Amino acid sequence: MLANHLEEMLPIIYTPTVGLACARFSHIYRRPRGLFIAYPDRGHIRKILRNRPMADIDVIVVSDGERILGIGDQGVGGMGIPIGKLSLYTLIGGIHPERTLPIILDVGTNNAERLADPLYLGWRHERITGDAYYAFVDEFVQAVKAEMPGVCLQWEDFASTHARPLLERYRNELLSFNDDIQGTAAVALGAVLAAVNVTGVPLKEHRLVFLGAGAAGVGVADYLRAAMIRQGLSEPDARARFHLVDKEGLLHDRREDLQPEQCIYARPWTEIADGPLSRSGIGLAEVVAQVAPTVLIGLSTVAGAFSEAIIRSMAAKAERPIIFPLSNPTSHAEARPDDLLRWTDGRALIATGSPFQPVAFGGRDYPIAQCNNVYIFPAVGLALVACRARRVTDTMLIAAAEALGARSPAQTRADAPLLPELGRVRAVAADIALAIALQAVKDGCAPPASESELRKAIRRHQWEPTYYDLPLTCQQARG
Repeated sequence: MLANHLEEMLPIIYTPTVGLACARFSHIYRRPRGLFIAYPDRGHIRKILRNRPMADIDVIVVSDGERILGIGDQGVGGMGIPIGKLSLYTLIGGIHPERTLPIILDVGTNNAERLADPLYLGWRHERITGDAYYAFVDEFVQAVKAEMPGVCLQWEDFASTHARPLLERYRNELLSFNDDIQGTAAVALGAVLAAVNVTGVPLKEHRLVFLGAGAAGVGVADYLRAAMIRQGLSEPDARARFHLVDKEGLLHDRREDLQPEQCIYARPWTEIADGPLSRSGIGLAEVVAQVAPTVLIGLSTVAGAFSEAIIRSMAAKAERPIIFPLSNPTSHAEARPDDLLRWTDGRALIATGSPFQPVAFGGRDYPIAQCNNVYIFPAVGLALVACRARRVTDTMLIAAAEALGARSPAQTRADAPLLPELGRVRAVAADIALAIALQAVKDGCAPPASESELRKAIRRHQWEPTYYDLPLTCQQARG
């Protein structure tokens, strides 16, 4: 049923409904659907993994429940995310459902409402942090490597303070990637590439402003910067195209609160010291007014942050402003598509993080592309299984983004969305999986194989949810 009605059912099994399911997880729990590994069970994680229901697993999605969409720490309620993600691995990527395993690492929660709830299923303790946290996660990773050495481990909805360190620590140890960082970056890059093709202006000539400089925001910026460099810009020139703003204001090199990955995008203080931005706490409105961006991306979870004044300021200097309010769920979007079209006189090229209905404007209906990771991560899983990859590289994800952007309906029809219709996403996933597999072979991360061989392997591994007609016996027919 889900496969046949994917576009209309996707908001039920994924964003935005999955956020509500996570918040109420302990209240709607009926039966086990994933593996819970709690901090008090440290020292026994490998034994717990041996109790998984199926021996052969292709994909694990794991979370610690700390940063669930835009609603924050949900503790073990975060299990709803691995369950939902793996459902989409099956529906879109074709990974057999019995070869998927949702896991939650229960390291406590700082959500007072969850701790006070008598029905809360998790360990009633504040979150473990520091060396104890990393030691627990390391025991988990080593157990996965020992029990399921070829499995793909996807990190999901970890807080920014942990997401990138965990990715960097383990990306060269096993088949592993972070969907919030790399998947979000790849789908956003694909949508931006589609949009810039509509504008006719090469990506390397655009000016980009981000609201939100966490793991997801920096991840998207990293992939866009890499794409600019692939188009011929030098590293310094590519960096100069980016201005990132977080809750403390513009990132600049006089700030002492930046993470190493954020420092890449910190603007030199000498560049702004004598200008109109020469003060602390430089906000989005001032940056947009001075930078005149052609691309504005929101990953802040601050609802309404793209105000009418800010958008009109941008639209006054950009012929086709590219505006992506990507925060989830819908209630946390930086702007609504109908407002964006109205404030830009219908000129904006829009993709959102959550689903929105088509917008009627100027006598036309504008379908709104959902910049949804479902275009990427199921294809990644399918590609990894089909080509027998050993590692996941950023170039593989960028290849996925380029394949997605090349399939934009907006390149041939002015009234089409930037990304393919979700009803076609299963077929699109097979094409993207091929691009990923080819790049994996090129990167030396998979055994040598021809395009024809990889295409056949992808087709062979894409499981179909099919009911077979079986002959009935006379007794069954009468019954």
